[in-house]
Amino acid sequence: MDRRPGLSARLKLTISYAGFLLVAGTLLLAVVWVFLLRHVPDSPQGLLGVAPNRYLLVRVFAPAAATALACLLAFGLLGGWILAGRMLAPLTRIADAARTAANGSLSHRVRMQGPRDEFRELADAFDTMLEQLESHVAEQRRFAANASHELRTPLAISKTLLDLARNDPTRDQGELIERLHTVNARAIDLTEALLLLSRADRKGFTREPVDLSLIAEEATETLLPLAERRRITLDVTGEKAQTLGSAALILRMVTNLVQNAIVHNLPSGGTVTVHIESQHDASVLRVENTGHRVVPAELLPTLTEPFQRGTERTRTDEHAGVGLGLAIVHSIVRAHDGTVDLTPRPTGGLLVTIRLPGTPQASPPRSS
Repeated sequence: MDRRPGLSARLKLTISYAGFLLVAGTLLLAVVWVFLLRHVPDSPQGLLGVAPNRYLLVRVFAPAAATALACLLAFGLLGGWILAGRMLAPLTRIADAARTAANGSLSHRVRMQGPRDEFRELADAFDTMLEQLESHVAEQRRFAANASHELRTPLAISKTLLDLARNDPTRDQGELIERLHTVNARAIDLTEALLLLSRADRKGFTREPVDLSLIAEEATETLLPLAERRRITLDVTGEKAQTLGSAALILRMVTNLVQNAIVHNLPSGGTVTVHIESQHDASVLRVENTGHRVVPAELLPTLTEPFQRGTERTRTDEHAGVGLGLAIVHSIVRAHDGTVDLTPRPTGGLLVTIRLPGTPQASPPRSS
């Protein structure tokens, strides 16, 4: 943004320091005049005939006072310039760091030393902002690269199948069409997941009261056929727990959690437990599933990252997903100002705990 040139902050502070010092000196001289010189008699006669009168004192005092004020002004300008420079040095470092970041280098930090003061807090806040911005940009770049890779795979498969159909007209067209349908459905699912993830990240939704218990019942009823086919027992327990948010996004969050719990489970005879409860000012959702292996602790932080499936949780069947299930869950929870906690079960499987801000319950009417 173009701005007209003006005085620098250092020059303004210098002028202010010198001005205050000059005013203070003038006030001091005024005090001397008011409370001292005006009481000196103007008569040339004094004690023993040698006391000076007011006229002589003023003639002697005025040049000395003017010299003192000039020295104060010079001292104020020089000292103010040095002092302002030392005080504004942290701002110069922060401005240099901001210009470096504007040129694309987000790894630069101010790292100001010394005791905590306003400038130190500003520098620390600026470093924190740069760290978060660098992490966000790196995450977006990694997400874009992974999304491009994931989208390229079904497109490449579709191109190969179309080339086969064109080069070999005698090939079974029904099989090719079925495989194209499967690949296309996967690409559509991935695109819809990416759009949902983007929508949750932008927090572009209307908040309304949502009952987690009703959402959990709806999600489990939808996934009950899948659980029955895999011989998994679904169990929903708990109480009414309300939060503020998007019912559609929260439903997708719970659906993803329950579907992951069903898919990443025992081959048969496993269980999935969904529990809802209200705790003080939070609404809590817990989804717990059995599993044939214990999830490694070092794998837990990666499960909520986009396209990170983990070697112990990767599936190759029709429910392999697109690697965005828990990433979408994490994004939706974060958009609703909640938290996600992943805990491995000692006997295998995973416990996912979601905490969302609760809504105050209405007090029952008092009886008269």
